[in-house]
Amino acid sequence: MLSKLENSTTLRWLGKQLFNREDPAAFFDPLLAPLDPMLVRQYVPARVERIEAETADTKTFTLKPAARWGGFRAGQHVTVSIDIDGRRHNRTFSLSCSPLRWQKEGLVTLTIKRLPGGLVTNWMHDHLEPGAVIGLGETFGEFLIPGQPEPVLFIAGGSGITPILSQLETMAAEQYHAPVTLLYFVRTQADIIAAQRLHTLRQGWPAFSLSILATETGAAPRFLNDDHLDAVPGLRARRCYLCGPGGLMELATDLLHQRGIADDHIHCTFFAAPKAALAGDSLGGEVRFSRSDVTVTAEGEVSLLDIAEAASLSPRYGCRMGICHQCSCTKTSGTVINRLTGKTSGPGEEKIQLCVSVPKGPVNLEL
Repeated sequence: MLSKLENSTTLRWLGKQLFNREDPAAFFDPLLAPLDPMLVRQYVPARVERIEAETADTKTFTLKPAARWGGFRAGQHVTVSIDIDGRRHNRTFSLSCSPLRWQKEGLVTLTIKRLPGGLVTNWMHDHLEPGAVIGLGETFGEFLIPGQPEPVLFIAGGSGITPILSQLETMAAEQYHAPVTLLYFVRTQADIIAAQRLHTLRQGWPAFSLSILATETGAAPRFLNDDHLDAVPGLRARRCYLCGPGGLMELATDLLHQRGIADDHIHCTFFAAPKAALAGDSLGGEVRFSRSDVTVTAEGEVSLLDIAEAASLSPRYGCRMGICHQCSCTKTSGTVINRLTGKTSGPGEEKIQLCVSVPKGPVNLEL
């Protein structure tokens, strides 16, 4: 009798797992995770191998992902999943090492700056330890180095150096022979991230020129200016890569345009999604999530992703910046505005990105 009862309980448990999970490979995760978290299938697990302080507020986390992880290209991002107080949180970070390290050693690095008020970054700095296991998603992003050698200028600010580190180490390993210049802006010398790695690149790679500029050293701030760009040989022939605070990238873009460098030779990646100026008084409306049978009313410039989460729904998302498209969803009716571009959608059925779409009147979503 007991054996029959145990079998019945097991079957009910299996049935619940089978019917409540979209990913068949993850059916047995509740059993596998306590035994070995590296065996779970719902996401790609990655074990923390080492944590190193770069500056007072920046650390590099060396990870060993499960072998099934798909790898990455220099300059790309990855979504990280972490459990904090029983809730899973996703955040996007740039990979800060060359893909060759993953290929040769099975290791990758994330160099992460603590953000004031940031839930995930602060938790990683304060609580994540070697031996812990976190989740990795697929990599994405088009902030990629040229396929063929051509002169390059990198302009980085603060922790914006992280994807550029990946690119520089890849180019050096491939003996990239065209001229490469990095202008790296930091507040003080104590804020230089990966100082030793940059020094090693400069010593061993003849094509590489490095200028580190501390903006708060001296009587007046030393922001990017004409003199910095005029000192770059053959600037107009360079492909330019920008990563850092929005103000630096806007300034750099303007100065490069003044020198005749076209948009197709300027590549940017962002810490946070830039926003177009939207007319707030015309935004908001009733949002219906048809599959969930939930209807809510929103006001102002609030994204559909934020609206869904406020309604206790859990749509898939990744970067929350309009880059990765993991939050794409079908809008069956209604109008939305893309807060990156300011563009208004059509009124009918189409694919939209929840994280950058703001309702303008009633909207119906297949979610």
